[in-house]
Amino acid sequence: MNDPKIIAKCYYSGFADAHDTYNAISAASDGKIYYVLSSMKHEVGGQFYAYDPKTDKTEFIADLSEALGEKAEKYIPQGKSHVEFFEHDNKLYFATHVGYYEMIAGAECLPQNAPEGYKLYPGGHFLYYDLLEKKLVSLAIAPEGEGIITMTMDKERGHLYGITWPKGYLIDYDLNSKTLKNLGLVNCSGEFGERGIDYRVLCRSMFVDTRDGAVYYSTAEGDIFSYNPERKIPEKLEDPDLRIDYFGSYDYKDAGSMGYNWRKIFWYEPEHVAYGVHGNSGYLFRFDPRAGKIEIVERIVSEPSFKSGMYDLFSYGYLGYMLGPDNTIYYLTGAPVYKDGKRLKGVDKISKGAARGLEYLHLVTYHIPGKKYKDHGAIFYKDGTFPTYVNSIAIDQDGNIYTLARFVHEGKEIEDLIKISATDI
Repeated sequence: MNDPKIIAKCYYSGFADAHDTYNAISAASDGKIYYVLSSMKHEVGGQFYAYDPKTDKTEFIADLSEALGEKAEKYIPQGKSHVEFFEHDNKLYFATHVGYYEMIAGAECLPQNAPEGYKLYPGGHFLYYDLLEKKLVSLAIAPEGEGIITMTMDKERGHLYGITWPKGYLIDYDLNSKTLKNLGLVNCSGEFGERGIDYRVLCRSMFVDTRDGAVYYSTAEGDIFSYNPERKIPEKLEDPDLRIDYFGSYDYKDAGSMGYNWRKIFWYEPEHVAYGVHGNSGYLFRFDPRAGKIEIVERIVSEPSFKSGMYDLFSYGYLGYMLGPDNTIYYLTGAPVYKDGKRLKGVDKISKGAARGLEYLHLVTYHIPGKKYKDHGAIFYKDGTFPTYVNSIAIDQDGNIYTLARFVHEGKEIEDLIKISATDI
Protein backbone atom coordinates (compact mmCIF):
# COMPACT_ATOMS: atom_id res chain seq x y z
CA MET A 1 0.00 0.00 0.00
CA ASN A 2 1.15 3.51 -0.81
CA ASP A 3 -1.38 5.21 1.46
CA PRO A 4 -0.19 7.14 4.53
CA LYS A 5 0.05 4.93 7.61
CA ILE A 6 -0.90 5.62 11.19
CA ILE A 7 0.64 3.52 13.95
CA ALA A 8 -1.70 2.58 16.80
CA LYS A 9 -0.58 1.57 20.28
CA CYS A 10 -2.04 -1.62 21.81
CA TYR A 11 -3.00 -2.05 25.46
CA TYR A 12 -3.54 -5.35 27.22
CA SER A 13 -6.10 -4.74 29.95
CA GLY A 14 -5.70 -8.16 31.54
CA PHE A 15 -8.61 -10.12 30.05
CA ALA A 16 -7.12 -12.99 28.03
CA ASP A 17 -10.49 -14.07 26.59
CA ALA A 18 -11.67 -10.65 25.41
CA HIS A 19 -13.96 -10.91 22.38
CA ASP A 20 -15.31 -8.37 19.89
CA THR A 21 -16.89 -5.25 21.37
CA TYR A 22 -19.47 -3.00 19.70
CA ASN A 23 -19.87 0.65 20.69
CA ALA A 24 -18.96 0.24 24.36
CA ILE A 25 -16.26 2.89 24.74
CA SER A 26 -16.60 6.58 25.61
CA ALA A 27 -14.65 9.47 27.07
CA ALA A 28 -15.84 10.95 30.38
CA SER A 29 -15.49 14.38 32.00
CA ASP A 30 -12.82 13.07 34.39
CA GLY A 31 -10.54 12.68 31.37
CA LYS A 32 -10.65 8.88 31.36
CA ILE A 33 -11.78 6.48 28.65
CA TYR A 34 -14.30 3.89 29.85
CA TYR A 35 -14.86 0.63 27.99
CA VAL A 36 -16.21 -2.91 28.26
CA LEU A 37 -14.43 -6.00 26.92
CA SER A 38 -16.83 -8.74 25.88
CA SER A 39 -16.97 -12.27 27.24
CA MET A 40 -18.42 -15.27 25.41
CA LYS A 41 -18.07 -17.55 28.45
CA HIS A 42 -21.04 -18.73 30.49
CA GLU A 43 -19.18 -18.19 33.77
CA VAL A 44 -17.49 -14.81 33.10
CA GLY A 45 -19.19 -11.45 32.64
CA GLY A 46 -18.12 -8.53 30.50
CA GLN A 47 -15.11 -6.78 31.97
CA PHE A 48 -15.40 -3.05 32.69
CA TYR A 49 -12.25 -0.88 32.52
CA ALA A 50 -10.99 2.68 32.46
CA TYR A 51 -7.91 4.06 30.73
CA ASP A 52 -6.21 7.18 32.11
CA PRO A 53 -4.30 9.19 29.46
CA LYS A 54 -2.35 10.96 32.21
CA THR A 55 -0.77 7.76 33.51
CA ASP A 56 -1.07 5.81 30.23
CA LYS A 57 -2.48 2.86 32.17
CA THR A 58 -5.66 0.80 32.21
CA GLU A 59 -7.61 0.05 35.39
CA PHE A 60 -10.03 -2.83 36.04
CA ILE A 61 -13.35 -1.68 37.47
CA ALA A 62 -15.66 -4.68 37.58
CA ASP A 63 -17.00 -7.90 36.15
CA LEU A 64 -20.48 -6.70 35.14
CA SER A 65 -22.32 -9.80 36.34
CA GLU A 66 -20.44 -9.88 39.63
CA ALA A 67 -21.09 -6.19 40.29
CA LEU A 68 -24.82 -6.70 39.61
CA GLY A 69 -25.01 -9.64 42.02
CA GLU A 70 -25.80 -12.20 39.32
CA LYS A 71 -22.53 -14.14 39.26
CA ALA A 72 -23.14 -15.59 42.71
CA GLU A 73 -26.64 -16.61 41.60
CA LYS A 74 -25.16 -18.54 38.64
CA TYR A 75 -27.03 -16.69 35.88
CA ILE A 76 -25.75 -16.69 32.31
CA PRO A 77 -23.73 -13.46 32.57
CA GLN A 78 -23.98 -9.91 31.37
CA GLY A 79 -21.26 -10.66 28.84
CA LYS A 80 -21.30 -7.41 26.89
CA SER A 81 -22.29 -3.84 26.67
CA HIS A 82 -23.38 -3.02 23.14
CA VAL A 83 -23.90 0.74 23.65
CA GLU A 84 -22.02 3.95 24.30
CA PHE A 85 -21.82 5.60 27.71
CA PHE A 86 -23.98 8.68 28.26
CA GLU A 87 -22.73 11.00 30.99
CA HIS A 88 -25.14 13.02 33.13
CA ASP A 89 -24.72 14.37 36.70
CA ASN A 90 -21.41 12.55 37.22
CA LYS A 91 -22.91 9.23 36.18
CA LEU A 92 -22.19 7.11 33.10
CA TYR A 93 -25.46 5.57 31.89
CA PHE A 94 -25.29 2.47 29.70
CA ALA A 95 -26.84 -0.98 29.18
CA THR A 96 -25.77 -4.62 29.26
CA HIS A 97 -26.19 -7.44 26.77
CA VAL A 98 -25.77 -11.20 26.60
CA GLY A 99 -22.42 -12.56 25.40
CA TYR A 100 -22.91 -16.31 25.70
CA TYR A 101 -25.05 -17.78 22.91
CA GLU A 102 -26.64 -21.08 21.99
CA MET A 103 -26.18 -22.20 18.39
CA ILE A 104 -29.59 -23.04 16.93
CA ALA A 105 -30.00 -23.78 13.20
CA GLY A 106 -26.56 -22.29 12.53
CA ALA A 107 -27.29 -18.97 14.25
CA GLU A 108 -26.18 -17.43 17.54
CA CYS A 109 -29.32 -17.30 19.68
CA LEU A 110 -30.36 -16.22 23.13
CA PRO A 111 -29.82 -19.41 25.18
CA GLN A 112 -32.88 -21.56 25.66
CA ASN A 113 -30.93 -24.18 27.59
CA ALA A 114 -28.58 -23.05 30.34
CA PRO A 115 -25.26 -24.84 31.00
CA GLU A 116 -25.42 -27.33 33.85
CA GLY A 117 -25.59 -25.54 37.19
CA TYR A 118 -26.55 -22.19 35.61
CA LYS A 119 -29.76 -20.23 35.15
CA LEU A 120 -30.97 -18.66 31.93
CA TYR A 121 -29.98 -15.10 31.11
CA PRO A 122 -32.05 -12.74 33.32
CA GLY A 123 -32.20 -9.85 30.85
CA GLY A 124 -30.02 -6.83 30.13
CA HIS A 125 -29.79 -3.94 32.56
CA PHE A 126 -30.13 -0.22 32.25
CA LEU A 127 -27.52 0.93 34.76
CA TYR A 128 -25.04 3.64 35.61
CA TYR A 129 -21.51 3.95 36.93
CA ASP A 130 -21.16 6.67 39.54
CA LEU A 131 -17.94 8.53 38.75
CA LEU A 132 -17.72 9.94 42.29
CA GLU A 133 -18.70 6.92 44.36
CA LYS A 134 -17.05 4.42 41.94
CA LYS A 135 -19.93 1.97 41.91
CA LEU A 136 -22.37 0.35 39.46
CA VAL A 137 -26.10 0.71 40.07
CA SER A 138 -28.86 -1.18 38.23
CA LEU A 139 -31.96 0.76 37.26
CA ALA A 140 -34.13 -1.76 35.39
CA ILE A 141 -34.01 -5.11 33.60
CA ALA A 142 -35.18 -5.68 30.03
CA PRO A 143 -38.37 -7.72 29.54
CA GLU A 144 -38.56 -11.42 28.61
CA GLY A 145 -34.91 -12.11 29.40
CA GLU A 146 -33.73 -10.08 26.40
CA GLY A 147 -30.42 -8.24 26.12
CA ILE A 148 -30.24 -4.53 25.30
CA ILE A 149 -28.54 -3.99 21.96
CA THR A 150 -29.35 -0.31 21.28
CA MET A 151 -29.61 2.69 23.59
CA THR A 152 -29.76 6.45 23.71
CA MET A 153 -30.56 9.01 26.40
CA ASP A 154 -32.66 12.14 26.68
CA LYS A 155 -30.65 13.88 29.37
CA GLU A 156 -32.89 16.94 29.61
CA ARG A 157 -36.08 14.98 30.28
CA GLY A 158 -34.49 12.02 32.06
CA HIS A 159 -35.31 9.08 29.79
CA LEU A 160 -33.27 6.06 28.71
CA TYR A 161 -34.42 4.40 25.49
CA GLY A 162 -33.41 0.95 24.30
CA ILE A 163 -34.10 -1.79 21.79
CA THR A 164 -33.81 -5.33 23.09
CA TRP A 165 -32.37 -8.43 21.40
CA PRO A 166 -33.31 -10.77 19.84
CA LYS A 167 -37.02 -9.95 19.47
CA GLY A 168 -36.63 -6.18 19.51
CA TYR A 169 -38.80 -4.49 22.11
CA LEU A 170 -38.66 -0.71 22.39
CA ILE A 171 -38.21 0.17 26.05
CA ASP A 172 -38.39 3.51 27.87
CA TYR A 173 -37.01 4.03 31.37
CA ASP A 174 -38.09 7.22 33.12
CA LEU A 175 -35.41 8.32 35.58
CA ASN A 176 -37.87 10.60 37.37
CA SER A 177 -40.63 8.07 38.07
CA LYS A 178 -38.21 5.09 38.06
CA THR A 179 -40.53 3.14 35.78
CA LEU A 180 -39.84 1.00 32.71
CA LYS A 181 -42.29 0.84 29.80
CA ASN A 182 -42.32 -1.90 27.18
CA LEU A 183 -43.65 -0.31 24.00
CA GLY A 184 -43.79 -3.48 21.94
CA LEU A 185 -41.79 -4.93 19.06
CA VAL A 186 -40.13 -2.45 16.72
CA ASN A 187 -40.09 -4.69 13.62
CA CYS A 188 -41.84 -8.07 13.23
CA SER A 189 -40.00 -10.66 15.38
CA GLY A 190 -36.63 -8.96 15.08
CA GLU A 191 -33.63 -11.26 14.94
CA PHE A 192 -35.62 -13.98 16.68
CA GLY A 193 -37.78 -14.43 13.60
CA GLU A 194 -37.53 -17.00 10.83
CA ARG A 195 -35.45 -15.86 7.88
CA GLY A 196 -37.54 -15.15 4.85
CA ILE A 197 -40.66 -14.65 6.94
CA ASP A 198 -40.62 -12.51 10.07
CA TYR A 199 -36.85 -12.03 10.56
CA ARG A 200 -35.75 -8.39 10.64
CA VAL A 201 -32.30 -7.09 11.59
CA LEU A 202 -32.63 -4.57 14.43
CA CYS A 203 -31.58 -0.92 14.40
CA ARG A 204 -28.30 -0.38 16.28
CA SER A 205 -28.47 3.40 16.76
CA MET A 206 -31.11 5.91 17.88
CA PHE A 207 -31.10 9.65 18.48
CA VAL A 208 -33.18 12.18 20.39
CA ASP A 209 -34.37 15.48 18.92
CA THR A 210 -33.48 17.80 21.80
CA ARG A 211 -36.25 20.25 20.91
CA ASP A 212 -39.17 17.97 21.77
CA GLY A 213 -37.61 14.82 23.22
CA ALA A 214 -38.73 12.55 20.38
CA VAL A 215 -36.51 9.50 19.85
CA TYR A 216 -36.00 8.10 16.34
CA TYR A 217 -35.07 4.65 15.07
CA SER A 218 -35.09 2.88 11.70
CA THR A 219 -36.24 -0.54 10.47
CA ALA A 220 -34.85 -3.11 8.05
CA GLU A 221 -37.53 -2.11 5.52
CA GLY A 222 -36.21 1.44 5.63
CA ASP A 223 -39.03 3.03 7.58
CA ILE A 224 -38.31 5.62 10.28
CA PHE A 225 -40.26 5.66 13.55
CA SER A 226 -40.43 8.25 16.30
CA TYR A 227 -41.61 7.96 19.88
CA ASN A 228 -42.35 10.63 22.43
CA PRO A 229 -43.66 9.72 25.92
CA GLU A 230 -46.34 12.35 25.47
CA ARG A 231 -47.65 10.49 22.38
CA LYS A 232 -47.70 7.12 24.19
CA ILE A 233 -46.89 4.88 21.19
CA PRO A 234 -44.27 4.86 18.38
CA GLU A 235 -45.37 6.38 15.08
CA LYS A 236 -44.10 5.70 11.56
CA LEU A 237 -43.06 8.78 9.60
CA GLU A 238 -44.90 9.25 6.31
CA ASP A 239 -41.78 10.93 4.91
CA PRO A 240 -38.92 10.33 4.50
CA ASP A 241 -37.75 6.72 4.34
CA LEU A 242 -34.38 5.05 3.82
CA ARG A 243 -35.23 3.13 0.65
CA ILE A 244 -32.73 5.19 -1.29
CA ASP A 245 -31.15 3.90 -4.52
CA TYR A 246 -27.67 4.98 -3.45
CA PHE A 247 -27.89 2.76 -0.36
CA GLY A 248 -28.42 -0.37 -2.47
CA SER A 249 -31.07 -3.05 -2.64
CA TYR A 250 -31.67 -5.53 0.21
CA ASP A 251 -33.74 -8.53 1.14
CA TYR A 252 -34.85 -7.15 4.49
CA LYS A 253 -36.21 -10.54 5.56
CA ASP A 254 -32.73 -12.08 5.52
CA ALA A 255 -29.59 -11.79 7.65
CA GLY A 256 -26.08 -10.67 6.65
CA SER A 257 -26.64 -6.93 6.36
CA MET A 258 -28.42 -4.10 8.17
CA GLY A 259 -30.90 -3.88 5.31
CA TYR A 260 -32.15 -0.31 4.86
CA ASN A 261 -31.43 0.57 8.49
CA TRP A 262 -29.04 3.40 9.17
CA ARG A 263 -25.92 2.03 10.86
CA LYS A 264 -25.08 4.92 13.19
CA ILE A 265 -26.64 8.32 13.71
CA PHE A 266 -26.34 11.34 16.03
CA TRP A 267 -28.23 14.58 16.66
CA TYR A 268 -26.35 17.69 15.46
CA GLU A 269 -27.53 20.61 17.55
CA PRO A 270 -26.14 23.53 15.44
CA GLU A 271 -28.39 22.62 12.50
CA HIS A 272 -31.21 20.82 14.38
CA VAL A 273 -30.76 17.75 12.18
CA ALA A 274 -29.31 14.27 12.50
CA TYR A 275 -26.25 13.02 10.62
CA GLY A 276 -26.21 9.31 9.91
CA VAL A 277 -24.28 6.77 7.90
CA HIS A 278 -25.71 3.86 5.97
CA GLY A 279 -23.33 1.05 6.78
CA ASN A 280 -23.07 -1.14 3.71
CA SER A 281 -22.86 1.69 1.17
CA GLY A 282 -20.99 4.16 3.39
CA TYR A 283 -23.11 7.17 2.46
CA LEU A 284 -23.34 10.03 4.95
CA PHE A 285 -26.78 11.60 5.03
CA ARG A 286 -28.54 14.50 6.72
CA PHE A 287 -31.99 13.89 8.22
CA ASP A 288 -34.29 16.80 9.09
CA PRO A 289 -37.23 15.38 11.10
CA ARG A 290 -39.43 18.46 10.91
CA ALA A 291 -38.90 19.02 7.20
CA GLY A 292 -39.37 15.30 6.57
CA LYS A 293 -36.32 15.22 4.35
CA ILE A 294 -33.13 13.19 3.90
CA GLU A 295 -30.23 14.52 1.85
CA ILE A 296 -27.17 12.58 0.74
CA VAL A 297 -24.08 14.48 1.89
CA GLU A 298 -21.01 12.47 0.88
CA ARG A 299 -19.76 8.92 0.57
CA ILE A 300 -17.42 8.68 3.57
CA VAL A 301 -15.84 5.34 2.85
CA SER A 302 -12.04 5.18 2.63
CA GLU A 303 -10.40 6.43 -0.57
CA PRO A 304 -9.41 2.89 -1.62
CA SER A 305 -13.02 1.74 -1.14
CA PHE A 306 -14.29 4.72 -3.11
CA LYS A 307 -11.86 4.07 -5.96
CA SER A 308 -12.77 0.39 -6.09
CA GLY A 309 -16.45 1.28 -6.38
CA MET A 310 -17.32 -1.64 -4.12
CA TYR A 311 -19.11 -1.94 -0.81
CA ASP A 312 -17.02 -2.67 2.28
CA LEU A 313 -16.75 -6.34 3.20
CA PHE A 314 -18.10 -5.78 6.71
CA SER A 315 -21.64 -5.89 5.41
CA TYR A 316 -23.29 -4.34 8.48
CA GLY A 317 -21.07 -1.28 8.14
CA TYR A 318 -18.93 0.14 10.92
CA LEU A 319 -20.03 1.60 14.27
CA GLY A 320 -16.85 3.63 14.88
CA TYR A 321 -18.63 6.87 13.94
CA MET A 322 -19.05 9.95 16.12
CA LEU A 323 -19.13 13.73 16.25
CA GLY A 324 -15.74 14.87 17.51
CA PRO A 325 -14.02 18.21 18.09
CA ASP A 326 -14.58 21.22 15.82
CA ASN A 327 -17.88 19.89 14.40
CA THR A 328 -16.00 17.09 12.67
CA ILE A 329 -17.28 13.56 12.12
CA TYR A 330 -14.73 10.82 12.89
CA TYR A 331 -15.22 7.47 11.19
CA LEU A 332 -13.19 4.28 11.47
CA THR A 333 -14.02 2.34 8.33
CA GLY A 334 -12.72 -0.38 6.03
CA ALA A 335 -10.51 -0.44 2.96
CA PRO A 336 -9.86 -3.23 0.46
CA VAL A 337 -6.81 -5.45 0.77
CA TYR A 338 -4.86 -5.98 -2.45
CA LYS A 339 -2.56 -8.89 -3.21
CA ASP A 340 -0.43 -8.91 -6.36
CA GLY A 341 -2.43 -5.90 -7.54
CA LYS A 342 -5.78 -7.63 -7.19
CA ARG A 343 -8.47 -6.81 -4.65
CA LEU A 344 -9.18 -9.67 -2.26
CA LYS A 345 -12.84 -10.53 -2.65
CA GLY A 346 -15.08 -11.64 0.14
CA VAL A 347 -17.68 -14.37 0.12
CA ASP A 348 -21.01 -13.52 -1.47
CA LYS A 349 -23.10 -14.91 1.37
CA ILE A 350 -22.49 -15.43 5.07
CA SER A 351 -24.53 -17.61 7.43
CA LYS A 352 -23.91 -15.48 10.51
CA GLY A 353 -22.14 -12.30 11.55
CA ALA A 354 -21.24 -9.60 9.04
CA ALA A 355 -17.61 -10.02 7.96
CA ARG A 356 -17.42 -11.28 4.38
CA GLY A 357 -13.68 -10.78 4.11
CA LEU A 358 -10.53 -9.09 5.40
CA GLU A 359 -10.14 -5.29 5.25
CA TYR A 360 -7.67 -2.64 6.34
CA LEU A 361 -8.81 0.04 8.80
CA HIS A 362 -8.81 3.72 7.81
CA LEU A 363 -9.58 6.92 9.68
CA VAL A 364 -11.88 9.24 7.75
CA THR A 365 -13.06 12.67 8.90
CA TYR A 366 -15.74 14.99 7.57
CA HIS A 367 -15.88 18.63 8.71
CA ILE A 368 -19.58 19.53 8.65
CA PRO A 369 -19.41 23.37 8.32
CA GLY A 370 -16.59 23.23 5.77
CA LYS A 371 -18.02 20.19 3.95
CA LYS A 372 -14.53 18.72 3.85
CA TYR A 373 -13.80 15.00 3.61
CA LYS A 374 -10.38 13.56 4.39
CA ASP A 375 -8.99 10.03 4.50
CA HIS A 376 -6.11 10.13 6.98
CA GLY A 377 -4.79 6.75 5.88
CA ALA A 378 -4.53 3.19 7.05
CA ILE A 379 -3.97 2.20 10.67
CA PHE A 380 -1.34 -0.40 11.54
CA TYR A 381 0.39 -1.80 14.59
CA LYS A 382 4.14 -1.39 14.93
CA ASP A 383 4.70 -5.05 13.97
CA GLY A 384 3.06 -4.48 10.57
CA THR A 385 -0.26 -6.15 11.37
CA PHE A 386 -3.45 -4.11 11.43
CA PRO A 387 -6.63 -3.73 13.52
CA THR A 388 -9.71 -5.77 12.62
CA TYR A 389 -13.29 -6.05 13.88
CA VAL A 390 -13.39 -2.38 14.84
CA ASN A 391 -16.86 -1.11 15.77
CA SER A 392 -16.33 1.60 18.38
CA ILE A 393 -14.67 4.98 18.84
CA ALA A 394 -13.90 7.54 21.54
CA ILE A 395 -11.89 10.76 21.57
CA ASP A 396 -10.20 12.24 24.64
CA GLN A 397 -9.73 15.88 25.62
CA ASP A 398 -6.45 16.11 23.67
CA GLY A 399 -7.86 14.69 20.44
CA ASN A 400 -6.40 11.19 20.78
CA ILE A 401 -8.62 8.49 19.29
CA TYR A 402 -9.44 5.16 20.94
CA THR A 403 -11.16 2.02 19.78
CA LEU A 404 -11.38 -1.66 20.60
CA ALA A 405 -9.77 -3.93 18.04
CA ARG A 406 -8.35 -7.38 17.50
CA PHE A 407 -4.62 -7.95 17.89
CA VAL A 408 -2.35 -10.79 18.95
CA HIS A 409 -1.20 -10.83 22.56
CA GLU A 410 1.23 -13.54 23.66
CA GLY A 411 0.30 -15.69 20.70
CA LYS A 412 -3.48 -15.35 21.11
CA GLU A 413 -5.84 -13.07 19.21
CA ILE A 414 -7.95 -10.93 21.52
CA GLU A 415 -9.87 -7.66 21.31
CA ASP A 416 -8.66 -4.80 23.49
CA LEU A 417 -7.94 -1.10 23.65
CA ILE A 418 -5.84 0.68 21.00
CA LYS A 419 -4.86 4.34 20.84
CA ILE A 420 -4.21 6.61 17.85
CA SER A 421 -2.23 9.67 18.86
CA ALA A 422 -3.59 13.07 17.82
CA THR A 423 -0.11 14.00 16.60
CA ASP A 424 -0.25 11.22 14.00
CA ILE A 425 -3.51 12.33 12.43
